Amino acid sequence: PRGGKGVFRSRRGLGVPSPQANTTMLSHLLKEHQAKQNERKELQEKRKQEAITAATCLTEALVDHLNVCVAQAYMNQRKLDHEVKTLQVQTAQFAKQTGQWIGMVENFNHAPKEIGDVENWARSIKLDIRTIATALEYVYKGQLQSAPS
Repeated sequence: PRGGKGVFRSRRGLGVPSPQANTTMLSHLLKEHQAKQNERKELQEKRKQEAITAATCLTEALVDHLNVCVAQAYMNQRKLDHEVKTLQVQTAQFAKQTGQWIGMVENFNHAPKEIGDVENWARSIKLDIRTIATALEYVYKGQLQSAPS
């Protein structure tokens, strides 16, 4: 073959590449394509790892935030439980004290009633004594008039 490297004379004429040159060119294009494909795969793998790392960081940040919120809610619940227990104790004490007050008021209300009963009893006794005194006086006067003088 004459006329340059990879070029031969054929019926087609000068400057037409040989089949060996076509194979070399195809091989070169295939290697170039595979190299680009490998670069894309590496880039894609790198981006995938970056996305996984970012997603992991985001997940950890969200979990940390939720843990803080859950811990705060737990502390609030404990405070509320303590306040409820304190309120229950105070309510029981208040109910007991209120019962005592009610008893005192009832006793206080009963005392004037007893005083009123004593007053009525005293009036009744006083009237009975007057009746007896009047009767004794009448008897005494009757005996004095019937006695010989």
